[in-house]
Order: sequence, then structure tokens, then C-alpha cells
Amino acid sequence: MAAASVAALVRRPIASLSHSPADPHRHIDWVLAATVVALSTFGLLAIYTAKHQDLVVNGHDPYLYVKRQGIAIAVGLVALIVGAAVDYRRLRDLAPLLYLGTLVLLVGVLVVGQRVNGTQAWFAIGPFQLQPSELSKVTMILFMASVASMSAGALRLRSLMVCLGILAVPAALTLLQPDLGTTSALCAISMGILLVAGARARHILVCTVLALVAVVVLLGTNQLKDYQQARLTAFVNASSTNENVVSLRYQIDESKLAIGNGGLTGQGYLEGVQTNGLHVPEQHTDFVFTAVAEQFGFVGSALLLAAYALLVLRIWRTAQLSKDILGTLICAGAASMLVWQVFQNVGMTMGIMPVTGIPLPLLSYGGSSTIAFLALMGLVENVHMRRYT
Repeated sequence: MAAASVAALVRRPIASLSHSPADPHRHIDWVLAATVVALSTFGLLAIYTAKHQDLVVNGHDPYLYVKRQGIAIAVGLVALIVGAAVDYRRLRDLAPLLYLGTLVLLVGVLVVGQRVNGTQAWFAIGPFQLQPSELSKVTMILFMASVASMSAGALRLRSLMVCLGILAVPAALTLLQPDLGTTSALCAISMGILLVAGARARHILVCTVLALVAVVVLLGTNQLKDYQQARLTAFVNASSTNENVVSLRYQIDESKLAIGNGGLTGQGYLEGVQTNGLHVPEQHTDFVFTAVAEQFGFVGSALLLAAYALLVLRIWRTAQLSKDILGTLICAGAASMLVWQVFQNVGMTMGIMPVTGIPLPLLSYGGSSTIAFLALMGLVENVHMRRYT
């Protein structure tokens, strides 16, 4: 009998031995996962080439920043796995608490945070830094998507106002740091979620006009500090003799020169006059794209942007496949964040956008931004895996 049972089991089709077709583990988006891993790996190469000359000249370990970024990627991959493992619909109840938690951190960083380059946005944890504003992007997406999903398709004015309130608090706190880049990203995320949720065109128009008026008022009434105004205007104010504008113009000009040096196929890895000459400030963080462009040229830059485009397409595909509106809105927020940060970051290195200090996802050196983005990709995978359950 035992032998017969074993023989019968062997003769059964392999498919019959597997789990249910609706099992979430059978529906991982491997293209998205592979693209995320590829970008993270390429980011390590870009950070190494952007910093190795500086570190070697000063007698430091040339792999110092690569090691730190590698730790952030490892932690981020754990966050991705956790974000994909717990059903995103169960996270709806936790969304308010996660959101409030990041608000507490945002308030705390204004009180006891570390100030770097005029911005008080980090908690110092030994050799590492925690930037709560990066985490707030993820928690705001989850919370706003949860609220908007309750009346999505025809977003009522009341729900719209609640969503704008969810945006206003972290945006105001990041603006106080001041972190103009993250503030702009939070606004872009909210716009994407609200549009997909069915906000009326006139309401979006009013919100846009109010935002533009607020920017004009800030610039026209000297509410911003001089260096903040310079960040917003330097890219279109080439003739100014203001010290802050001149400094930023230098950074933009050196950045554009590095990109131009790349030509069609680039100077070659670990080569490049601008990169090896340390002419581009903050090249391993906000201006890492210049290191890529100078060493890999137009072809390499185009392939990098194509990888980001593929990531956006996979996120949007998941939004369309989602079983419910909550999953769709989470993906809409993730796609909006990715598109805006790539456009803004690459744009500022080319001198067509303000220098706001926004990171290039998975390429710029920064533990908090890397971990937050990978956690967000985990939520997107979560939606994709559960489209049949």
C-alpha cells in the first residue's frame, strides 16, 4: 500500500503539487524586482566612482561610502520583503499610526536634529544618519491612499480636504527644516493620488493655483532665507552677483560641463576630468547623475533613464492589475514619487530645474532615501502579489 501511494504521487503532475494559483508567492513581479536590484547595484558603482578620488587623496578607505550604502541597501531589501509579506489591506488600519509616527520624528528633528548645509533634517546615529522626511513619503502614500480609497472614483470635497490636510502637516514640517526637495516630492505624490482617486478638475486647478500663489508670496515677501531663494532662482538668474547664486551657478555650470564631457559613449569608468578632479560639489548625492553621464555618456545615461522608465511602467501595470482601489492608489503615489524625483534630479543637473537637493532613487548616496524607496517597492510588490486574493 505504501509503495502504491508513493507511485501514485510520483505520477501526479508537478502542477498539482504546487500551491493554489492565487497564492501571492506565485505572482511576484520579477521584472520589477530585477530592475530594483540592478539600479541598486549600479548605484554602488556610481557612488564609488564619484567619491573614490576624494577618499584616496585624503587617505580614507575608497570603499567607505559604498560600504555604508551597501548596508542601507541590505536594510532596504529587508524592508522590501516585509512590505511585500504583510497584506497591504491589513496595513490600512496601521496607516494612521505610521503616519503619526513620522510626524513625531519630523517634529523631533527640528528640535534635536543635526544641521547639514543649512538644513536640519537628520538624526545622527553613530556614523549613520536618519532622515525622517524620506520615511514620511511612504507613510503619507499609505495613509492618503487609505483615505482616498473610501470615496475614490468621485472624490468628494470633504475627502479631498482631508487628503490635503494629510499633505499639509509633513509638507510644512519639511519646509521648516528647510527641505524644498522633499516638500515638492510630497506635493507631487499627493497630486498623483488625488488625480487617480477621481478628484474633480476644478478642485485640482484651485489647489495648483494656491500652490503657485504661495511660492510667489514666499519669494516676493522675503519669507525665505537668501540661500533658499537662490536655490529656486539660480538656474534662471545667470547674471546675479549674489554670493549664494554665484555658488549655485558654479555647481550647475560644473555639472553641465561633466554631462557634456561624456559625449556619446563616455570617458570610461573611473575616468572623467570633472569627476576625478572633484569639480562637481555633492556629486555622490544630489549630483550623482553627472558621474554617470561623464563616464558612460549619452548611451549610458539613456539606458539608466530607460531602467527608470521600465520601473514606472511596471508600477503602473500593477496599479491597473490591482484588485481594489487602495492598491491602485498606493501604486499611483509610488509612480508619482519616482517620476518627479527622477525628473527633478536630472533636470537640476542639466540646469533646467531648481537645485532643491532631491536624491536620484537608488543611485544617490543616502541611507534613509534608499530604505524608504525599497520599502515602497515592497508595497508595490504587495499589491501585485495579491491581485487574485
